Amino acid sequence: MTDTTVSRLPDLIALAEESSSEKRRALLRELTDHFFGTANRTETEDGLYGAVLARLADDMEAAVRAELATRFASAPDAPHTLIRRLANDEASVAAPVLSNSPVLTDEDLLGVVRRHGQDHLRAVSARASVSEAVSDVIVERGDDETLGTLLRNDGARLSRKASETAVERARSNPALHEVTVSRASLPPDLLNDMYFVVEARLRARILEQNARLDPALLETALAAGRARVASDDGTLPADYSECLAYVEELRAAGQLTPQMLARFLRSGGRTCFLIALAQLSDIDFHTARQIVERRELDALAVVCKAADLDRALFLTYAVVLLNDDGDAMAKAHAYARMYADLSREAALRTLRFWRMRRGAQAAA
Repeated sequence: MTDTTVSRLPDLIALAEESSSEKRRALLRELTDHFFGTANRTETEDGLYGAVLARLADDMEAAVRAELATRFASAPDAPHTLIRRLANDEASVAAPVLSNSPVLTDEDLLGVVRRHGQDHLRAVSARASVSEAVSDVIVERGDDETLGTLLRNDGARLSRKASETAVERARSNPALHEVTVSRASLPPDLLNDMYFVVEARLRARILEQNARLDPALLETALAAGRARVASDDGTLPADYSECLAYVEELRAAGQLTPQMLARFLRSGGRTCFLIALAQLSDIDFHTARQIVERRELDALAVVCKAADLDRALFLTYAVVLLNDDGDAMAKAHAYARMYADLSREAALRTLRFWRMRRGAQAAA
């Protein structure tokens, strides 16, 4: 600290008792300038700066406090007392400090996200680094806009539990679909949970990520997924038992072929087709039903590609499923082109995530 600053600091501190708002504002700015103009300060001096600046700021209007917050937001040596006070101020003041200050500890941030509203939570969510502990509270208390900010931040670390909660919420909110699928650190099994609720271009991105997934990570993800998949996906159709027995007879006789599935579809044997499709691809009945009832033809393409079925056979399934659509043939051919572009490796990896349901049901 320079001799000039040393001699001036006691006077500046004494002026903190000044009752004039204008003089106190000028003093606040002068103290701030002195702080940033001083290279070597003692711990005691830092404490004095922090205490006096915080005291002066309390009596200033929000615009002045916001100016102070902006100046100190990125300072690595900013007084902790002042920064903590600003972090708990109204959102317009707190935001730059919450988003940028390296002085704030996890304890400070946890105090903020537990007590304050969404604007404060969003500011914390945008920090260069957010710990799992802080993220857990944000996921629990944040609204969907806040959750989107957190998911968009690759510097935010999410625990497994927080990631599961985030995906569960994202599945029901299209505004969160892209940011969730785009999150680099999202566990692969949770990424694949998004497949059936997102639009086609995001499904394609999921397939691409599955194709690039390291085999060791794939096994880890599958193990994590099996531990959480629920076994109750809805009731079975009334003719399920009868159809299952018939399909099992065909299978035992070696007659359960992909061509037989096409016959089921053409003849209106929907339940038989679903059971046969589930058996052919080794997925659970409810996943097969979801694919067919929602006409998820890109998902059907994954199943057929994994089973190494001919494109013409997939096209047959697509045309029959779309038979009441006025543009059925054109749409089916568009999916056929997608089928040709889909790699079997990507299809097989994706199918392994869908098969987790079957494994979970067998263990239940």
